Parts: sequence; structure tokens; C-alpha cells
Amino acid sequence: MFESIFSVAEATISVQNFLICVGVAIVLGAIISLTHKFTTKTTLHFLITLGVLPVLVQVVILLVNGNLGTSLAVAGAFSLIRFRSMPGNSKEIISVFWAMAIGLALGMGYVTLAAVVTLVVAILIFAFSKITTNMINISDRKLKIVIPENLDYEEVFNDLLEKYTDKAELVKVKTTNMGSMYELHYEVSLKKDIKEKEFLDEIRVRNGNMLVMLERKELSEVEL
Repeated sequence: MFESIFSVAEATISVQNFLICVGVAIVLGAIISLTHKFTTKTTLHFLITLGVLPVLVQVVILLVNGNLGTSLAVAGAFSLIRFRSMPGNSKEIISVFWAMAIGLALGMGYVTLAAVVTLVVAILIFAFSKITTNMINISDRKLKIVIPENLDYEEVFNDLLEKYTDKAELVKVKTTNMGSMYELHYEVSLKKDIKEKEFLDEIRVRNGNMLVMLERKELSEVEL
């Protein structure tokens, strides 16, 4: 069932087998790209990359005539292109290596194996994404507050945080605007049924109506 469509005895690859592998690579690349699109936040350019990557890796494998060691060394360079200047999140890394693995399998002629692996991994990603989405606590937020330098950032908001949150942790402090202001970053868990506008309005009164930002903590944004 999982045999290669390439014959060991063949010195060259037939046009028919090559077109089969290319066609399957395009279809499986589209499945990988769509799976990534529907399970995480991403960009159009990255989706195109995932769709094309299996075809490119497959061609690399074919060009080195089945030399697996050389193939892996060359194909490994593809992963460096995406992550050389900025880190990718965990789902991006999985998708890149998924696309590379499918391209490798197709380059060796294992068409059925590549199709089965693609479907199994897609199902697993959808299933785990659904589970982890249900596990996210929607009350967990990121809170950013800008205050003037004359305020004591360690205690100025303690009463408000105690009133509106179940837990709050100051995770980052940095100076801004030539050192005349502090930028505070909190991770908070809001209490049930509170009014966010009232919470923000009270902070604005305390910090002189400077910047206050409250945003959701998305699991998809967690990076390795």
C-alpha cells in the first residue's frame, strides 16, 4: 500500500510519475495551507509558501536522484529561510516541517503515504486546535498602562486591580517619551461580570487620561 511508485531499476523517472507527484504535491500543499489558515492567524504570503513548499522539496529530492542524505541537507535550507530574521510561532514551525516532510515523501515516490500522513496530521491539528480553544480562559487579558514618571507604579493601581481582577501580575516596565513616562505591562484575569469600560475609566482617571490598552491573550500568539 505504501510502496514507492518509482522503480529502483529505473535510471530515470518517467514523465507520468513525475506529473503524478507534482499534482499530488499541489493538492496536499493546498490542504496544508488551508489547515494552517483555519487553525491560526497568519498571512497570505505564508499560506502561499506552505502551498508551494511540498512541490519545491519534492523537486529537490528528485534532482539529487534519491540521495537521501544530500536531499535532507538541501531541503533543510528551506526552513532557515522563514526563520532567519524573525522567530515563528509553534504552529508555523509545525506547518513548515509538515510541508517539508510531505515533499520528501513525494520526492521518494511514496504518494499514498504522503496523502495518508497529510490527512492524519490535518485531523490532529484541527482536533487539538478545537481542544485548546475551549481551554482558553477568555477572562485572561493583557493590560498596558502609560503613567507619568511621578507616579509610584508599584502601588498606584493596586486597589483597582484588586477590585476588578482575580489576579494581576506586572510582567514588564519600561520608560518611554525620553524617560518622562513609564509603560506598564500586566497580565490580568478579570472578574466575572465586571464592566470593562468602568475598569478602564478608573485607570484613566488615575493615570491622567494617558494610554490604556486591554487586549485578549491569544494562545496562537505564544512563540517558542
